[in-house]
Amino acid sequence: MYKMKKIIFTLICALVTLTVSAQDLNSKGDNILGNYLSLKDGSKSKIKITKAADGTYTAQVYWVEKALDANGNKRKDVKNPDKSLRNVDLDKVILVKGLKYDADDKEWTDTKIYDPGSGKIYSVDIEFKDAKTLKVYGNILGIGKTVYWTRIEE
Repeated sequence: MYKMKKIIFTLICALVTLTVSAQDLNSKGDNILGNYLSLKDGSKSKIKITKAADGTYTAQVYWVEKALDANGNKRKDVKNPDKSLRNVDLDKVILVKGLKYDADDKEWTDTKIYDPGSGKIYSVDIEFKDAKTLKVYGNILGIGKTVYWTRIEE
């Protein structure tokens, strides 16, 4: 019985620590800066979030697991609704531009996210789920999808 109580106490403490860590990370805009690994539809990519001169944030792909097509050529962003961007390599696609930090809601929002897999553009809200994981929620007219980006050190 003592061991079970100790295990439960340890799990509760770990959960509280993770929750507090996520709240701390959501409390400052620049905490989002860094490199992240995304796994979506069985495909991995790496994303770098940087701060623009105007104080907003940009998320850009810098590596994709399946960078080459069957012929050995670099895969392109062929589904982009902007025809002038369809020749951009998949490992150079900008996913988010103009992302703003909302200090009241403690999240990053007020812009769109582009999904190169579908060619669709969604409204986006981003917040830390825990100390290493960004919860990225994109939606169109309230119907949405959540993906998670895991912070990586590079």
